[in-house]
Amino acid sequence: MRRYDDTYKQKGLRKQLVDSIRQKGITDENVLQAIGNIPRHYFLDTAFEGIAYEDRAFPIGEGQTISQPYTVAYQTQLLEVRPYEKVLEIGTGSAYQACVLAELKVSVYTIERQKKLFETVKEFPFKTKYPNLRFFYGDGYEGLPTYAPFDKILVTAAAPQIPEKLLHQLKIGGKMVIPVGSHDIQRMLRITRMGETEFDQEFFDNFSFVPMLAGKKG
Repeated sequence: MRRYDDTYKQKGLRKQLVDSIRQKGITDENVLQAIGNIPRHYFLDTAFEGIAYEDRAFPIGEGQTISQPYTVAYQTQLLEVRPYEKVLEIGTGSAYQACVLAELKVSVYTIERQKKLFETVKEFPFKTKYPNLRFFYGDGYEGLPTYAPFDKILVTAAAPQIPEKLLHQLKIGGKMVIPVGSHDIQRMLRITRMGETEFDQEFFDNFSFVPMLAGKKG
């Protein structure tokens, strides 16, 4: 079960959360405002309601997690989105990250491979706030070639290597943010497409994500 009221207490806890991730180094005020505007407890079972605004990940079923808010803010800041850009997200999960992107007024195309999670977010009432958010059931490694090219791509699971098909769904000048590594710790990369076959890589901090898996899971 989930609850969809937003009390003064929850708003206060959200403000404290925003202050804490600002202190950890997030400087993009638009990203901080988006985190502050979105009731994170909507994305969690009521069992987690009392701790929903702690800066940590929580299980959401099917072996997946809702990411730590700092991680969501970090990836979103690296992506450098601008209003009305077209953004592909790999790994919908709880839809929290997708809603943060949608709050920033971009067109979000988000893919989930776990059928149960996909069905859950499809019925999620909060998503009606964002007509700029579209959900797809599919294999993240394949991306969405029908809707490509994208201005930005965000991968929210650990890839053992950079998925080639996703690189070629970026516009020239487009950016992809992705955690890469096959063990417990991954390095955050930002890849910019410089030309048809030219890509620039920037390396950032280490994180720990659930693994990115191929194929659909019913």
